[in-house]
Amino acid sequence: MAVGVASTAYGVYQFYTTFTMWPPEVRSDLRAGVKAKHQGDHDLSARYLQRAWDTAQTLPLSAFSSEPHLKLSGIAVALAESLEATNRPQEAYDIYKTALMQLRAAKGLSGRERMRAVAIAHKLGEMAEIYQQGPEETEQWLTFAVEEALRVVKDEASGGKGKTESVEEPEGEVGAMLAELDLPWWVRKIDIAAPLEALGRFYAQEGKNDYAITLYLQAIGMLMQPPPNQKNASIEDRCRGAQLMNNLSDIMARGPPPANLHYAESWARQAQGVIEKTRTLPGAQKEAESMELCEQTLAAVLYNLGALLEMGGKHDEARQSFQDSLDQAKKIGMRAGAMEARSALRRLERATKSGPPTSTAPNGDSRKA
Repeated sequence: MAVGVASTAYGVYQFYTTFTMWPPEVRSDLRAGVKAKHQGDHDLSARYLQRAWDTAQTLPLSAFSSEPHLKLSGIAVALAESLEATNRPQEAYDIYKTALMQLRAAKGLSGRERMRAVAIAHKLGEMAEIYQQGPEETEQWLTFAVEEALRVVKDEASGGKGKTESVEEPEGEVGAMLAELDLPWWVRKIDIAAPLEALGRFYAQEGKNDYAITLYLQAIGMLMQPPPNQKNASIEDRCRGAQLMNNLSDIMARGPPPANLHYAESWARQAQGVIEKTRTLPGAQKEAESMELCEQTLAAVLYNLGALLEMGGKHDEARQSFQDSLDQAKKIGMRAGAMEARSALRRLERATKSGPPTSTAPNGDSRKA
C-alpha cells in the first residue's frame, strides 16, 4: 500500500511539473484540460482548453518563443479534438478554420508550421465531406493542402535540406511543449502524400478521373520513394502505395476500351507485386498494423483483377483470381471480401454454363472490399 501511495504521489507531482515552458497565462488551463482529457471528461477538457485558446489569442507571439504558430495551432487542435469527442463537430470545424486562417495569414513560417497548416486543411477537407459541408468546401481545403504540401517539398529541396528535413517532428523545447498537449496522430505525423490521396479520392468520387489519376500517380511516387540511404520505402508507405495502385486500377477500368482493361490490369498486378514483395522485407511481420492494410488490399486486388480478367473474356484466369481472393479473405477473417468472392465465383460459373458472362465491375477502393 505504501508503495502505491508513493507512486501516485510521484505521478501527481510529475504531472504538475509539466507545462512549465508554456506562458503562465495559459499554463494552468492547458494542464487542467489535458488532465481532464486523460480522465475521459471531454466536456471539462473542452472548457479549460477553450479558455486557454481564448487567452492565447490575447498574448503576443513572443510569449510562445520559437515557432509560435506551431504551439498556438496545437492548442486549437487539442481543443477541437475535445469538441469532436463531445459531439460538437461544427464548433470543432470552426476552431480548425480559425487556426488555419491564422497560419495562412502569418509571415515567415517554419517548414513545420507550414506542414501544420497542411495537416489542418486536410482535416477540414475530411470533416467537410463527413458533415456534408458541400463539395466546393471539401475541394477548397484539400486543394490548399495539396498545393502547400508540394510547395513545402519544393522549397525544402531548393534549400538543400532534403525532401522534408526541416519539417520533421520537432525536438527540444518545442517538441516537449507539443508532446504535453497529447495531440492526435494526424497532426504529429508529417505525411506529404496524405492530402494528395484525399484529393484524388474526392475527384474520383466526383467523376473527375483525369484529376484523380494525376494525384494518385504523384502520391504513389512519393510513397514508393525510399528514404535516403535505404533500398525500400517503409512497410506502411508500400502498403499505402499498393492500395492507391488498386484504386488507380479501378479508375483506369472506367476509360475507353480496349486500352482501359490493359492499363487497369497492369496497375492491379503491380499492386499485387508490391504487396508480395513487402511480405518478404525484413521487419515486415513486426509491423502488424501496416501489414494488415497490405493483406486487406491484396484480397481486394485479387478480386478486382478477377473482374478485369472476366471483362476481358479470360474466364479461367478470372476464376483463379476470384478463388485466390476468397482464400486471402478467409485467411485474414475478411467476411465481406469472402462473400463478394464467393458471389463472383457462383456468378461466373452460371455465366460460363449459360453463355457470355455479365461481369462485375472492379471494386476500386480496397478499404471497402
